Amino acid sequence: MSAALWTGAAIAEATGGRPIGAMPSSVGGVSIDTRSLEPGDVFFAIRGDQFDGHAFLRQAIAAGAALLVVAKEKLPALGSLATPMLVADDVLVALEKLGAAARARSTARIVAVTGSVGKTTTKEALRHALEGQGSVHASAASFNNHWGVPLSLSRLPVDARFAVFEIGMNHPGEIRPLVKLVRPHVAIVTLIAPAHLGFFRDLEEIAEAKGEIFEGLVPGGTAVLNADDPLEPLLRLMAEREGVTRITTFGEDEGADYRLLRFAGAGEGSEIAARIDGTEVRVRLPSAGRHLAQNVLAVLGAADLAGADVTQAAEALSSWRAGKGRGARHVLALADGGTATLIDESYNANPASMRAALRLLAAAQPGEGARRIAVLGDMLELGTFSRDLHLALAEPVLEARADLVLLAGAEMQALDGALERLVRHEWLGGPDEVRASLLAHLRDGDVVVMKASKSIGFSKVVDDLVAQFAAPLSGEPAPHEFRQGA
Repeated sequence: MSAALWTGAAIAEATGGRPIGAMPSSVGGVSIDTRSLEPGDVFFAIRGDQFDGHAFLRQAIAAGAALLVVAKEKLPALGSLATPMLVADDVLVALEKLGAAARARSTARIVAVTGSVGKTTTKEALRHALEGQGSVHASAASFNNHWGVPLSLSRLPVDARFAVFEIGMNHPGEIRPLVKLVRPHVAIVTLIAPAHLGFFRDLEEIAEAKGEIFEGLVPGGTAVLNADDPLEPLLRLMAEREGVTRITTFGEDEGADYRLLRFAGAGEGSEIAARIDGTEVRVRLPSAGRHLAQNVLAVLGAADLAGADVTQAAEALSSWRAGKGRGARHVLALADGGTATLIDESYNANPASMRAALRLLAAAQPGEGARRIAVLGDMLELGTFSRDLHLALAEPVLEARADLVLLAGAEMQALDGALERLVRHEWLGGPDEVRASLLAHLRDGDVVVMKASKSIGFSKVVDDLVAQFAAPLSGEPAPHEFRQGA
């Protein structure tokens, strides 16, 4: 049995909360969501944008919470609860204090990742690459905001050898307090791209917000920058201003410390040769996409900086796949016995990731007489830049040699007009119309890529298609075959 993550007394000391009841001798985890709370966890009743955790205290108790952290202002109404409590002036601040205490006691080598694209992919790939070399702690999912980072920190086991944290932002000033909690030894900036551009003046302002990550680097820490990013000089300057003396780079540029030497993509996989601080290593990825090579370079560089064996880390990546909605391929069964390939890029979208998805489509090989089909939905949070950035997708669509383009969402109407007389295309209202149109068009050998901002809802379309039409393994009956016009 693993050691307890915390004791009730340690949580009380870290948060400064006032104890009510006997503090538990063992707390196994930290939760803010009763749906995932495990027996023995401490439940922090934080107030979110839509819900107040205090409304779920009885659910937390029923799920087996060992300790509740509640706001002082709520206390009069909580007198009937028998579960031990800590009373704090502000529950989120208490969670931040617990995260800070976890960081203070940790001896792990800590890596923080930010950037406009590839944060979660890089974080997950690094977690996987390091797992065979000691205990690794990493933030769950995309827990990268004002509550996700302190929650992830508070879950950091005292015996972890490595820890990887994703840090995101939508506005200037949001990374600064988070990275000062994390205090990483290594800070990675994956790429500056026009994500969330609606909240910023230009790309330089986005870079300045991302560059806040250098403010939390421990003395002697290392900044890891993308040598192929045009804004690398600005990020380098910001790091230097914060007193960072070691700055390394990754990319295809000849001067990169972690340099891509060769890349070969075939079907669902990729083969990468890279020079990591003077040593050549090779990686065989089970996922496709040249953009993943950039993530791999940053991962191997960070592994080296964290004191891991780079060759072993590279070998570990041979069993790593990008997460849901990030390039997974599904074979769908057609009524005539044929199949079509669906590339799921539905997790999120901005101009940079949209181009990467279209490059995946370009590299795909449809069957004889079959087609490349791009299903594209709105890219959100682009503000006044939105129309121009959607219009600019016409070129990568043509470069992808798409035979059919299905578009969804109000912002995609701009691209609909730009593609007139260039490629066969349809503009559709939303996910339901996309699904119906796609099913009506598909034929044997087609390759489809689906890409949109998360809230557009393409992930549900993908889930529905896979659940209903995924081609079975050999010898298994097909769950359901779809027919043109279904």
